[in-house]
Amino acid sequence: MVKSLSVTPYLSRYSSFPTVGIWNSSIREAVNQGHSRKALLLFRQMKQNGSEPDNFTFPIVAKACCKLSDPKLSLVFHTHVVKSPFGSHVFVQTALVDMYVKHGQLVDAYNLFERMPVRDVASWNAMLVGFAQSGCLGRVLCLFHQMRFAAVQPDSVTCVGLIQACLHAKNLKMVKAIHSYGIRTGMDADVSVANTWIGAYSKCGDLDLAKVIFDGIDLDVRTVVSWNSMIAGFANFEKFLDALSYYKSMLHGGLRPDTSTILSLLSSCVQYEFLFQGTLIHSHGIQLGCVSDISVVNTLISMYSKCGDIVSARLLFDGMSHRTCVSWTAIISGYSKKGDLDETLGLLHAMGAAGEKPDLVTMLSLISGCTQAGALELGKWINSYALSNGLRDNIIICNALIDMYAKCGSMNDARDLFYIMPEKTVVSWTTMISGCALNGEFKEALDLFHTMLERGLKPNHITFLAVLQACTHAGLLEKGMECFAMMTNVYNIAPGLDHYSCVADLLGRRGMIIEALKLVQIMPMKPDTGIWSALLAACKIHRNREIGEYVSRHLFELDPQVAVLYVEMANIYASDGKWDGVAAIRRMMKCNKVKKLPGQSVIQVNGKPHVFTVEDRGHPEGLLLYSMLDNLILQLKEEGYLHLPERTSEHELG
Repeated sequence: MVKSLSVTPYLSRYSSFPTVGIWNSSIREAVNQGHSRKALLLFRQMKQNGSEPDNFTFPIVAKACCKLSDPKLSLVFHTHVVKSPFGSHVFVQTALVDMYVKHGQLVDAYNLFERMPVRDVASWNAMLVGFAQSGCLGRVLCLFHQMRFAAVQPDSVTCVGLIQACLHAKNLKMVKAIHSYGIRTGMDADVSVANTWIGAYSKCGDLDLAKVIFDGIDLDVRTVVSWNSMIAGFANFEKFLDALSYYKSMLHGGLRPDTSTILSLLSSCVQYEFLFQGTLIHSHGIQLGCVSDISVVNTLISMYSKCGDIVSARLLFDGMSHRTCVSWTAIISGYSKKGDLDETLGLLHAMGAAGEKPDLVTMLSLISGCTQAGALELGKWINSYALSNGLRDNIIICNALIDMYAKCGSMNDARDLFYIMPEKTVVSWTTMISGCALNGEFKEALDLFHTMLERGLKPNHITFLAVLQACTHAGLLEKGMECFAMMTNVYNIAPGLDHYSCVADLLGRRGMIIEALKLVQIMPMKPDTGIWSALLAACKIHRNREIGEYVSRHLFELDPQVAVLYVEMANIYASDGKWDGVAAIRRMMKCNKVKKLPGQSVIQVNGKPHVFTVEDRGHPEGLLLYSMLDNLILQLKEEGYLHLPERTSEHELG
């Protein structure tokens, strides 16, 4: 079964003629110490020495096989079991089912499970967990009903398996149903089950229920896993301050964090203003001895990159003695988000030279960088690179490339890729519709939407958002209201804030400001700055000072530091000749210490981003740039473009 290995240390303490019990202890010790191949060698020597395995031997050896990723071992070991007198023993057969499941051989596992003359709760759980880990929710629920029909009482492992299946489907309703069942059967008292529910609710998007479960666990019962589950939940929602608060409470409770705690905390730290706290967590991770774990180092690289400290990220990366594909992807993603595409490409080539092949996440990071920087030519090169490396067959890559082309303004390239795709998902159609809307191709966006419906594809909430945006920018009020009604009445999709914002913007652009305000007031959720801003913009266009003042009060309450709100309101007052109102807005800006940052322009030259602001004289090539601009202005004058736009109150406020 295995290569020859020394097993003397496991038997030297025993007599020259070990009993079956001694063999079993030796095999178990080898497995527990992570020496699975030595455990199999001991099993072989046991049989060669004439000792017959018993019903305790086979489950231990099955565990050793589970830890070795060699499916052939399963068949060889199963043969030994069949030849023994314990082939139909429930413990032995359950161990075999579990072994097949862990090797991903679900068909073999289920065939064996069906032939078992006797099944206990462990047998059912082994099969149920196998289907759950493969995301087969239907098979899991069917098996669960069969289990109940066979009068086998489910336990906490059953409950955890059911929740795992729901997580694959992101089925919040089913998680709640299993939770109710767990409460009725008393399984909610098991802290391991409660921990699983915390993770399930947060991953399915209901962080409030996750907090309710966590708060319901007694302080003296909470484990490190309980705290980790809650901190990971905050990380899923990128709620760093909440994650940090729970981390501090965990420390005050006397519990020692582990690697999972540090990973979740670092994953939640993704904004520039939290960089200092991120460095403190890094320091704490060093004290706890977690930074020797490569996954922690990879997460640290990602954290520093997302928080804008690419220098620290690069220092960590350069200091790594061993780098995985995740390591390369983390640093490539960091430079890509920074807009330094020259360094990004250099790292991609270095990655290939190091023998690491880019994966899906690497390619998505590269495409995302091109999208943000508007680097069309580089995006085309990445398209060719993905094609030559067999990565463009992936539908996610194709969707990302379509999005990149559209946002770079190259709709012809987006169309070419979209129409040659052998398979198109809802995401593919939605990306194309959104791209058309973004580039002013409103008729094509609506035509694509109707074609999608004719082909039997069900649009999602993002699809409807793209269609509403197309209708808004085109001023198609009737069509927009028709799509909004279709969303709720036909497809039973509850509109979100973005959808209401589009409709309010659409009504406002058509001068129906009162109707837009009524819509905002009857919404089932609280309006945010986006929807109030859409109304304020409409008030500016149609010079409605009264509603503008009402809207601005709500905006100032939500976020008094947003400069554009003051600018918009000042413009409304100026257009109405209310200069005392303009002066009042300026005083309010000074009182609240609001600063209007100048707009920026970014261009790519030889893969390097160059950022310019108004009257920017700091660029090293400034003299040449302004000389070129002067020549362009002279050429414009010669062509008859003599008048520059008048300054508005926005410039005066700047």
